[in-house]
Amino acid sequence: MLNKVSNQAVDDRNSWCLFLAWLIAVAATFAALFIGEIMGQAPCNLCWFQRIFMFPLAVILGIAAFRIDPAIKLYALPLAGFGMAVAGFHTLLYFGLIEEAISPCARNGPSCSGEAMTIMGGLPLPLISLLCFTAIAGLLALCRPGVFR
Repeated sequence: MLNKVSNQAVDDRNSWCLFLAWLIAVAATFAALFIGEIMGQAPCNLCWFQRIFMFPLAVILGIAAFRIDPAIKLYALPLAGFGMAVAGFHTLLYFGLIEEAISPCARNGPSCSGEAMTIMGGLPLPLISLLCFTAIAGLLALCRPGVFR
């Protein structure tokens, strides 16, 4: 009986964590598409890499949330971790803590650290991306397998 209650509590926590992680990934995906396609702001090279790591998270976290499958963290945590690393580098570059000479952005393309990299009155897009990847990784870390299945 106790194991059944424990499993239900773990499943409830897992379902909420997976659902919230999926919502964050979907919101970030739609925000990136809105900024690029509707607002017409071309993404820089680092933004493309962050999209590469975020877009699949929206799909696989949705499937995992539907199935309440905490094992997805084996696949999703590396995506979130690499996305966090790229977003962290991009954030440091944006704030000038890394020299512009190291920047992977082309001189004639969109800037990795220009004023166009802000939204909602000056909130940097790389920082928002870093927060999204960090929140997803944190929520996935909270997912645990059930007790005695």
